[in-house]
Amino acid sequence: MSEFSILVVDDEEAMRKSLAAWLKKEGYRVDLAGSGAEALKKIAKSPFSLILLDIKMPGMDGLELLSRIKEDDSKIMVVMITAYGSIDSAVHAMKNGANDYLLKPFDPEELLLLIAKLCKQKKMQDENIMLKERLVRHEESRLDDLLGQSRRMRNVFEQIEDLAGIDTPVLITGETGTGKELAARAVHTRSERYAGPFVPINCGSVSRPLLESELFGHEKGAFTGAVQAKRGRIEMANAGTLFLDEVGEISVEMQVNLLRVLEKGTFTRLGGTRELSGDFRLVCATHQDLEALMSTGAFRHDFYFRINVINVEIPPLRERRDDIPLLAYHFLKKFAGELGKNVDRISDDALALLKNYDWPGNVRELKNVMERAVVLNRSGGVGKEDLTFLSGSEHSFTTGDSLREVESNHIRKILGENNWNISKSAEILGIDRGTLSRKIRTYGVTKDG
Repeated sequence: MSEFSILVVDDEEAMRKSLAAWLKKEGYRVDLAGSGAEALKKIAKSPFSLILLDIKMPGMDGLELLSRIKEDDSKIMVVMITAYGSIDSAVHAMKNGANDYLLKPFDPEELLLLIAKLCKQKKMQDENIMLKERLVRHEESRLDDLLGQSRRMRNVFEQIEDLAGIDTPVLITGETGTGKELAARAVHTRSERYAGPFVPINCGSVSRPLLESELFGHEKGAFTGAVQAKRGRIEMANAGTLFLDEVGEISVEMQVNLLRVLEKGTFTRLGGTRELSGDFRLVCATHQDLEALMSTGAFRHDFYFRINVINVEIPPLRERRDDIPLLAYHFLKKFAGELGKNVDRISDDALALLKNYDWPGNVRELKNVMERAVVLNRSGGVGKEDLTFLSGSEHSFTTGDSLREVESNHIRKILGENNWNISKSAEILGIDRGTLSRKIRTYGVTKDG
């Protein structure tokens, strides 16, 4: 560990000495600074792997010093130390490049666990830096499986690229079907954890009683039916990325449990007593308004601020219509190849229809539409006549209709055509069964119209 050097910056001498004693005992190289100015001088003379930085200091405070440090070297790891009353400042610091924060007073073991995790990340970063430079650079309109040439999507690509050198939690927001999981995977493949596993779980598709076992795992005999021990998703994601899709569906109790894992870096399986390492990067996604859920008490403020350090918003397809031809041809080529069909063009009339439709199911719905068009095609090209099943398309040309009216009419028509088969209708719409059921209730859609 001696190559992992730490600078402790705190205006309180007793705190500096205590931290130095704990860290040196564990074999780390430690230096001390009592002010921001002194810290900058020491950083200029000797590189440090990690800086433990107190937020509240006279003169140059921790936030200003963080900014100065990151300007010179964005790869230096920084952990902010603050009192509970300054948690907003700590969150602000993480949004500006800090790797994590600790609340005073903290347990020495908590500090050492955090530093061990960061030490491991730094080692991985150093070992993989040459490989990272060899990563294939995608054309401007593509980021892994995310496609888009619009300004909105290029902004998303740039934001994801900017996340490559940091390990903070990310919250991806956007409507159902916009590609939030694809964005999460892109965040993972560009992170220092790209060699580790990407472990997804849709929190809305797992019943709340089972979700705890899915996340934390369980020991044999932990509950009725637990005939053998099982690893949870948190354990599977060790050294990688844990992706919680539809995080707004998690119960308040589960939010408390996950918050504890994020802050301590350890967890136990259900029915177990042994603490396991929770070394993962958390990426969450939701189509819900989490701030509205907080106002009702259904989502905790502290958990929200912990997972929403960086927000990546994926725009709906209707707000990036310039991307529709690119996506349509991408799916045309994909399905023509998979099905062995000679379909290689889309007529101008068909493209106009696709571009003017409002796509309530977003990219997922467009994908399903193009798959069906290729399956049914016999002419070698997709024309307007091949998209007659694009129900509700008439509404996209009626400027007076609201999005709510367009979407509810489209859902009503698809349900009617499929005899109110929820599963089949959801598949055609490009959304999951639970989302369709919620939309039916929200819009008051009924069989009799």
